[in-house]
Parts: sequence; C-alpha cells; structure tokens
Amino acid sequence: MARGRPSTSGSRLAGLLGLGCLLLVLLAASIAVGARTLSLSDLWHVLLHADDGRTSVIVWQLRLPRTLMGAVVGAALGTAGALTQALCRNALAEPGLLGINAGAALAVVLGMALSVAPGLAGQAGLALFGAMIAALGVHALDRIAPGDRRGVHLVLTGAAVSASIRACTGIITMSDSGVFDNYRFWVVGSLSRPLPVGINAVLVILLLLAGLSSLWGGRLNALALGEEPMRALGLRPGATRLGLFGAIVLLCGLSTALVGPIAFLGLVVPHSARLLIGGDWRWILPYSAVLGALLLIAADILGRLIVSPGELEAGIVIAFLGAPLLLWLVNRRPI
Repeated sequence: MARGRPSTSGSRLAGLLGLGCLLLVLLAASIAVGARTLSLSDLWHVLLHADDGRTSVIVWQLRLPRTLMGAVVGAALGTAGALTQALCRNALAEPGLLGINAGAALAVVLGMALSVAPGLAGQAGLALFGAMIAALGVHALDRIAPGDRRGVHLVLTGAAVSASIRACTGIITMSDSGVFDNYRFWVVGSLSRPLPVGINAVLVILLLLAGLSSLWGGRLNALALGEEPMRALGLRPGATRLGLFGAIVLLCGLSTALVGPIAFLGLVVPHSARLLIGGDWRWILPYSAVLGALLLIAADILGRLIVSPGELEAGIVIAFLGAPLLLWLVNRRPI
C-alpha cells in the first residue's frame, strides 16, 4: 500500500491543476520582477503588442526566455530527481550521485585549462559530454552488482566516482588561479547567463523528455516491488533500468549544461511530491515536474528581490531553502 496522505485520483488531479495555476502566477511574476519592475498593465501590453521599445526588449529578449528556461529546467531536474529515487529505490538518492554534476564540472574545468571550446556554448557542450561520460562509467561499474542489490550498489558507486572526479577538479582549479576564477562563476547554478545557440531545441527536448518520463509511472510502481515481481508481470527490469538511466542522464546533463549544477532540487522535490500525494509513481512524476519548475522559478525571483537591483544566483537560493525544507520533510514523514 502506498505510503503518504491518501487521496483519490480526482483530488490528485485537482492538486496538480492548482499547482499549475500557481506556476502561471510565478511565471508572470518572474517576467515582471527585476531591476526594473513592470506593472501588470505594462506587462500585459508588452506581451500583446511587441515593439522595439526598451520595455519590449527587456521582456521578449531577456526575461521571457530566462523564465521559460527556468521552468523547463526546473521540471527536468524535478523529474530527474524522482526517476533517480525510483531507479535506486532509495529516497535519499539524487542525480548528483550518478556522477552527472561532477563529470560536467570536470569537463568544463578541463576546457578552461586547455582553452578548448571557449564561450558559453562550448562550456555547455563540454558539460553535457562530461556528464554523459561520468554517468556511463557509473553505470558500467554498477552492472557488476547482483540484480537484487543494484539500488544500493548504484548509490555507493556513484558517490565514489563523484568523489574521485571532484578531487581531479579540485587539483586543476587549485593549480590555476585563472581557471578557478572562471569556474567559481559556472559552478553556482544560475538562470542569468546569456542563452546559448540552439537553446529552443534543447528546451523542447527537455520538455518532451520530462513529459514522456511521466508515462513510466506504472513501470516504476512495479519496479518498487522488486525485480522478481516485475518479471512476473511480464516486464523487463534490465530494459526499464537502462531506460531510466538514459532519461536521467539526458534530463540532468542538458539542464546542468544550460544553467550549471543546481543542488538539492532533485532531492527535495520528490519528497514534497510524496508528502502531497503518497507513493504512487504515476502521480509523483508529474507532481515532481511541476514542483521543480515552481521551486526554481521561485528561487530566481527571490534572488532578484533579496539583493535588488543586483541578484543572488538561483543555485544559492535553492541551497538555502532546500536544506531546511529537506530537514522539515524528513522529520514530518519517515523516509
């Protein structure tokens, strides 16, 4: 029986729609809030009547793309976090344990040190490449473990590989002050970076991946029972695990390439979803996507308000919010 607050499908759907409405409000607030705050009437006018004026440029070229990127990346990271916990069958698992963030960071640092693929687009490409290589390494080492111990083994393998990669990253950054200066700006997750070429295609891919992943809820419910019951239902655990792993790598790797590593989001969001609707993965996945978008957009707005007219990076805000929120969730509901 699923743990958590019991609820019917109707109430779960109503809750999801309510969160969607709240997300729309935050999207509008994200476009309006900044060094130059816009009134609702000004915002509505600019959205309906685009022109070459300063306000129109701010909305259409700066804030709207940034807001949409934040929503899509937040949804992708929330979904990736839920998929990681389902794959590992461990409520404390998060995408960073698969070596994705560490691999992306090492690739970016190597690119800076060797002057390979300069610029934002080059860094994004290197980050995605590093994330995929690190995750594939973790997956290869995980295949050594017996099937019934895969979840625990994957977490431990990912933690060991991530620690080794971070050590290499630390050696490079401490050996070159110029690389360290550039790296410390990248490693703090942010939505304020200039958008790389091809951003629209990447966001569409992320959105499709998050949406398609939400259709896996039934398989994840079966996987939660164990591999033998899953086989008895006519499902293939190996293929399911491989598909989950690939989806996590793409969701988290592309997101990290765009905005840098965002800590805690992939860990806190699935816990919040379980608190709201229980342990049914058919609902945890869509809830995680919406909650992930909500959390990242809210953090970006707070970062702009706290130190206005400057801004605090969204990754820092989420770290501040995520730690106490996770402690509250853990104390409220046993893991």
